[in-house]
Amino acid sequence: MPGGIKGINRTKILFFLSIIGPGIITANVDNDAGGIATYSVAGAQFGYTLLWSLIPMLVLLFMIQEMVARLGVVTGKGLSDLIREQYGVKVTFFTMLALLLTNFGNITAEFAGLAASLEIFGVSRYISVPLGAAAVWYLVVWGNYRVVEKVFLFACTVYLAYIISGFMANPPWEEVMTAMVVPTFRVEEAYIFMLVGVIGTTIAPWMQFYQQASIVEKEIHVKDYRYVRLDVIVGCVFAVVVVFFIMVACAATLHANGIRVTSAEDAAVALAPLAGRHASILFAVGLANASLFAASILPLSTAYSICEGMGWEAGVSKNFRDAPQFMGLYTGLIVLGAAFILIPGAPLIWIMLVSQVINGILLPFVLIFILLLVNDGELMGRYVNGRIYNGVSWLAVVVLIGLSMTLIYLAITQGIIG
Repeated sequence: MPGGIKGINRTKILFFLSIIGPGIITANVDNDAGGIATYSVAGAQFGYTLLWSLIPMLVLLFMIQEMVARLGVVTGKGLSDLIREQYGVKVTFFTMLALLLTNFGNITAEFAGLAASLEIFGVSRYISVPLGAAAVWYLVVWGNYRVVEKVFLFACTVYLAYIISGFMANPPWEEVMTAMVVPTFRVEEAYIFMLVGVIGTTIAPWMQFYQQASIVEKEIHVKDYRYVRLDVIVGCVFAVVVVFFIMVACAATLHANGIRVTSAEDAAVALAPLAGRHASILFAVGLANASLFAASILPLSTAYSICEGMGWEAGVSKNFRDAPQFMGLYTGLIVLGAAFILIPGAPLIWIMLVSQVINGILLPFVLIFILLLVNDGELMGRYVNGRIYNGVSWLAVVVLIGLSMTLIYLAITQGIIG
């Protein structure tokens, strides 16, 4: 019997390892250049006072990603595909257009993060950006899903650099733990803006489209859903733990010494005299990895979404002949995003901010689509949301709509855009 139990456990573990990928990759890639910058500035400017937001952020992130994972395994279709089938081509077209615009801004930001992180080590952007773009293009275009997923999962492990940096900063752990469970709220415009940014940057529309598409491409069946759900849980928890340590590292060093930063690369450089050169290097390496990782995923997510929505062939395991639109979109987004960074004087900050505002406008619509689809009895059968889950989910949608509208309002009234 013991041997049998061990055998069963080993089989389950091995099977789970074969299933993991979509949830872990999707949650972690959202800790991209823009996200790391947001968390770094939050820790440097407000210390530990925003740490309490990570718990509700984790709950929201899990609930949304769990629903799209369930949609994927039950229907065997991507989110864009389902939206087109249920709501028509016109609605799908405008949704995909908005997604394309916001994702292009984010892709540009990823290459900017790659350039900035490697410039810390003396590597010119005219070398790092073309090489990085060529690497991510080659990986997806000439690889297959299994190879690409393994590379992406390895990239997730590099986020451990931020956890190590957090410990090297030697924070006052009692104060940190108190800040995690005791909410601190300031009626200040800058604080509210940063609070909205911290939560909003963690839940982006591309995530739902990418995770569901990758589950479908991996051909995971509904009988294996419990493993998919565990994959989502592990991914969400690890992603938020990374956010926690980024904020703690910057709060314990930069905030404690009154040092303000405006970007992730500023934080990496400023950490050197405070937490040690190794912590600074780890922070910069983490930023380079996150930027390159997201520069692979975001164009891939965009290509998946648009091709599904338009009814075109899509998939990493396909080639230019089988899926010309998919491969063409992926290639075009990488080339344009990388090229934009190499233009002297390009309005990068404006592009990034406007893309975030479009992101804020699009997110509520995507979440409403998800809830309507996941509660469609004909589509989902017995896998629809329960009453309590629905209540919490719709509350989450209302909260996220409020956050998105607040972000847009603050962006406009502060004169950031317009």
